[in-house]
Amino acid sequence: MQTLAIILAALAAGVHVFIFYLESIAWESPQARATFGITSDAEARHTRSLAFNQGFYNLFLAILALVGAVLLVAEHTVLGASLALAGTGCMLAAALVLLLSSREHRGAAIKQGIAPLFAVLALVFVLVA
Repeated sequence: MQTLAIILAALAAGVHVFIFYLESIAWESPQARATFGITSDAEARHTRSLAFNQGFYNLFLAILALVGAVLLVAEHTVLGASLALAGTGCMLAAALVLLLSSREHRGAAIKQGIAPLFAVLALVFVLVA
């Protein structure tokens, strides 16, 4: 189960690093605009600073999950699982907020939250076993 938890935490982190890239680096690119439904240059410019900040939230959660996964690999089970759980748990909570608050973004919430959901379940199992 620990190996599964490591893989899922790393996968969740990878998704959030990609979101960081879209929000903080490539916000005005065609890919980011299509992903987030940005329809005009003015809208992209107007929301750039908000997206930039939000992207870093995603990056920091990814780092937390990845550091936890690395510590799990290094057999620091309690510390690693705890850090990975903090990161993936926050990812899951954010996905749930999006799921419940925006009907039009439910698909994105599910994509953003599925790996963290399963990572949280596996990490809790690692901690209680």
